[in-house]
Amino acid sequence: MTDLGFIHRFVPATDPRCPPLLLLHGTGGDENDLIPLGQRLSPGAALLSPRGKVLENGMPRFFRRLAAGVFDLDDLKTRTVELAEFIARAREHYKLANPIAVGFSNGANIAASLLLTHPKTLAGAVLLRATLPFEPAATPDLKNIPVLLLSGTADPMMPAASRDRLAAVLEQAGAALTYQVIPAGHNLTPQDLALAARWLEQRK
Repeated sequence: MTDLGFIHRFVPATDPRCPPLLLLHGTGGDENDLIPLGQRLSPGAALLSPRGKVLENGMPRFFRRLAAGVFDLDDLKTRTVELAEFIARAREHYKLANPIAVGFSNGANIAASLLLTHPKTLAGAVLLRATLPFEPAATPDLKNIPVLLLSGTADPMMPAASRDRLAAVLEQAGAALTYQVIPAGHNLTPQDLALAARWLEQRK
């Protein structure tokens, strides 16, 4: 689908108890990439899955980076606003409640940016292999917004100091944070899936 500002897929809910999920892929993914993950993590939930608009060597991303681990902060700001506006249009079009973001890597980082700059856009977030995308100028109000942050002990792409700083910022903002570092690299493991599914089950 190409309407509403982003190429995307939408899967209607079959279980009205489940909050809708906003699926945000990693580098090289697309609007199809995380549909199976969303269906596995929260069977019956409505799924909204946009494709990132930035291309890096032909691979879709949600915002530009200048080098590995070095983000283009101006582009990140612009792309975060674009994504927030898309979510608002999609909510109206598909008659959705505020979604919970499920983001992996680059998708998790723009989900973190949404939390820090547009805190009312999301009902919560599952951040899989995220880092702090930028130091916020002011602390957002994330009071009682549930966030699950899952990081890998051997993740070469997400420095421990930066993921720990993200956790600290979210806690300072009042988020109901669950933060776990598991024995894994950058890729997702069965433990990630089990933890995320259990966490989402508690959101019903």
